[in-house]
Amino acid sequence: MALWTAFLLGLAGSAHCAGMCGPLALALPGSGDSRGRLLLGRLLYNLGRSTTYALMGVVLGLLGRSLVLAGVQRWVSIALGGLLLVGVVFSRSIVPRLPVSGLTAAVQRRLAPLLRSRRPGALFVFGLLNGLLPCGLVYAAGAAAVATGSVLGAVLYMLVFGLGTTPMMLALGLAGRAVPVKWRLRLQRMVPYTLALVAGLLILRGMNLGIPYVSPRLGAGHGMAPACCPEP
Repeated sequence: MALWTAFLLGLAGSAHCAGMCGPLALALPGSGDSRGRLLLGRLLYNLGRSTTYALMGVVLGLLGRSLVLAGVQRWVSIALGGLLLVGVVFSRSIVPRLPVSGLTAAVQRRLAPLLRSRRPGALFVFGLLNGLLPCGLVYAAGAAAVATGSVLGAVLYMLVFGLGTTPMMLALGLAGRAVPVKWRLRLQRMVPYTLALVAGLLILRGMNLGIPYVSPRLGAGHGMAPACCPEP
């Protein structure tokens, strides 16, 4: 999967992030801080979120690699793309949701004490935990990361996705409610189109058309090392 799709998904989806995680960004401590310290804290918070997404990429990449070795990566890619398309067409909220209320409650309990800390490092940890909160757009990015079929590819995809969400979240953290609502609405309208684009690329990738970077050949056992070395 092309990395630009990860950035576009994160950028368009940042309007959704503004609604879900925006209140957390607005609640970050910083009143009375200098401009430099305020900016540092917001950057560390967003770096923490992106770091969590990148660490998720390790697990997703290992899963994708196992699918490559099993020779079923192309079918999984088509299935994931199809599910995303179904979600875009039929889901009222555009992005899928999973029943993970227990995880959400546990993360929120950890977040509360960090909001009372004035240390910049606490904001990095806050961002790390924030990245664990359930988010349909993260699930969509994760599906694309699995389709890369490699650990490095998945880590980079999730990291770039996190960086794509940073401009909006950073603006909220620095400017608060001064961020124009019309900007958020414009980005929000892009979400279904971006998800449809990622879904289409996932399906194309699984169709084995031999198009470099878009639909490379993914035969059974693609990427497996030979069982033994050839005899001299």
